[in-house]
Amino acid sequence: MRARVPGDKSLTQRALILASLAEGESRLAGLLHGGDAASTAKALRSLGAEIPPLPPEGGEVIIRGVGLRGLCAPKARLDLRNSGTGTRLLMGVLAGCEAEATLTGDTSLRQRPMARVIDPLSKMGARFRYLGEVGRLPVRVHGRRPLQAIDWPSQVASAQVKSSILLAGLTGGAFALVTEPRQSRDHTERLFRSVGVSVVEHAVGDGWRVEMRDPPAVIRPLDLHVPGDISSAAFLFAAAAMGGAGDEGVTVEHVGLNPTRTAFLDVLERMGARIDIELQPGSDAPDREPVGQVTVRPGGLRATTVQGREIPRLIDELPLIAVLGARAVGTTRISDAEELRTKESDRIDAVVRNLRALGVEVAEYQDGLDVHGTDKPLRGAVRVFRDHRIAMGFGILNTLRSCTVEVDDPSMADVSFPGFWALMTEVERAGRRSD
Repeated sequence: MRARVPGDKSLTQRALILASLAEGESRLAGLLHGGDAASTAKALRSLGAEIPPLPPEGGEVIIRGVGLRGLCAPKARLDLRNSGTGTRLLMGVLAGCEAEATLTGDTSLRQRPMARVIDPLSKMGARFRYLGEVGRLPVRVHGRRPLQAIDWPSQVASAQVKSSILLAGLTGGAFALVTEPRQSRDHTERLFRSVGVSVVEHAVGDGWRVEMRDPPAVIRPLDLHVPGDISSAAFLFAAAAMGGAGDEGVTVEHVGLNPTRTAFLDVLERMGARIDIELQPGSDAPDREPVGQVTVRPGGLRATTVQGREIPRLIDELPLIAVLGARAVGTTRISDAEELRTKESDRIDAVVRNLRALGVEVAEYQDGLDVHGTDKPLRGAVRVFRDHRIAMGFGILNTLRSCTVEVDDPSMADVSFPGFWALMTEVERAGRRSD
């Protein structure tokens, strides 16, 4: 079976932001048409950017940027709904602008921690006022320009924290240096280079350092075709690895292969799946996103351990690995992943509750879980806790004839993967044809 997946969610939101801040017209194609991207686009329009409706099939859009100083104060609160990425990146953008704005979101987003971004931005000179619970949305942002230079030792390997600081340095005209305990995904650094922003990055001790020394007064427009989201493709790969698509497996075309995002493929291969990767020639450059084709075929799944430096490179796929662990031989362990508790849901708690509801033996820890694999049929109802990745992670089990899983809110998949359930039906049919 061959398939394509929606545009990369992380890249889509960053591209929308940088195109809005550029001088001139940016041409973007392949953008995600989903909940989070729509929320970020709407917020940018409220700030004065000219962004047309995002086409459902990823067609080209032209965005006329307003420049690094062109954003204006919105007339109402910026409601980012469920988009943690959009919220934290826009905090950085607004920190270096003179326009004031209030950011809020849905119930889930208002429970997520914001201090990890607000603390460094405040040190740069921006002011933030919590309008409710300290450390949570809604937050009033009072930006300033120029901002102060910053050398920030991040306690977590977080692309959102790093990107927010870099964006603040860009709009606020300030030197910005971030040191992480491990390298996080580098989409912002690559996009910065493509619009003319010089970024230096390198290992330092056991950590990773990213530095923007001389933020420019103007950035050039983007010309970008956003590749398919490998975090979305991961659900197809996982279904194929379990045998849901039959012996031929699944081939996903034009998918992003950024090395800071591909650890899931390493884990999947370690668990026994057969994987072939074809990188598109010329796509792997410092100012580009690697793109290619990936084929995954089933193998006898065996348990694995995921921990340490692997975690930042597959943080979004960890719930999926836990689900795969339920169908693997042995005990799959995930540790050093306490960050999962601060996502759209407490993903450790959500995975544990749902696996137990399906009859899987699982042990919960503060920073992870142990999943004891089983070959018995898995049947029952699961709760998604308003989390798209929980909905899809358990939804893939329905591609197996031995499993029947009822997902309480399937619509949550639309946040990052419109059309997910239709594709799962195609996977299931492919599996039946191969019987």
